[in-house]
Amino acid sequence: MLLRQFEVTPFMSNCFVLGCEETREAVIIDAGEYSDEVSRFLQEQALRVKYIVLTHSHVDHAGEIGRFKEETRGLIALHEDEEPLYTNLASQARLFGFRLEAPPPADQLLHHGDELTFGAGHRLGVIHCPGHSPGGISILWDSVVFVGDTLFAGSIGRTDLPGGDYRTLIDSIKNRLLPLGDTVQVFPGHGPATTLGTEKMYNPFLT
Repeated sequence: MLLRQFEVTPFMSNCFVLGCEETREAVIIDAGEYSDEVSRFLQEQALRVKYIVLTHSHVDHAGEIGRFKEETRGLIALHEDEEPLYTNLASQARLFGFRLEAPPPADQLLHHGDELTFGAGHRLGVIHCPGHSPGGISILWDSVVFVGDTLFAGSIGRTDLPGGDYRTLIDSIKNRLLPLGDTVQVFPGHGPATTLGTEKMYNPFLT
C-alpha cells in the first residue's frame, strides 16, 4: 500500500493520498489545496483517484474540493450531517477574506459504520466523530486512523465554531476512537502523527 502525507498552505492542513500498489487505485483524504506536489505524486505513481473523502467541511480541509474533483475525477464523499456546512463553503471563505466558488455536489453521503472499498480489497471504515463539526468523521484503514480535526498530538480540535460542542467531541474520542486500540496510528488534520495509546496516556484533554 502507498500512504503519502502532504502539508498544504495556507492553513497548514494535512492532505493524505492512499494508494493500492496492485491496481493503482487511490483515495484522497481532505482537499484543502490541490498543490503541484499532490499532482506530481499522483502522476509519478500512476494513481487513479476513486474517492475524495472529507473528514469535515471546514474551508481549510475542503476549500479546493472543486479543483480536486476536476483534476482527479474522484467521487466526493462526506458524512450526511456535514452537507449543510459543505454547501456553505463559499460563505466560510468570506470569513477568512477570500473568495471560493460553490463546491460541486457530493457524490456519496456517508454514515457511521459505512465502508468504502478501493484497489485490491482495501477497506476504509467510516467512524462518525462529531464535536469539531456535526458530520466530522474519522477514517480507519487497517491499523491507521485519519481523524481530521477531532484529535491532535497533545490536543483536540476546537469547538467554538458553528456546530462544535466540547462534550460531544470528548465523547467521540473516548467512545469511538480510543476503543480502536493503543497501537493504532493517528494521522490528524494538522501536525504530526501520534498513536491512540500515547494520547490516552499523555493528552491533557483525555487524562
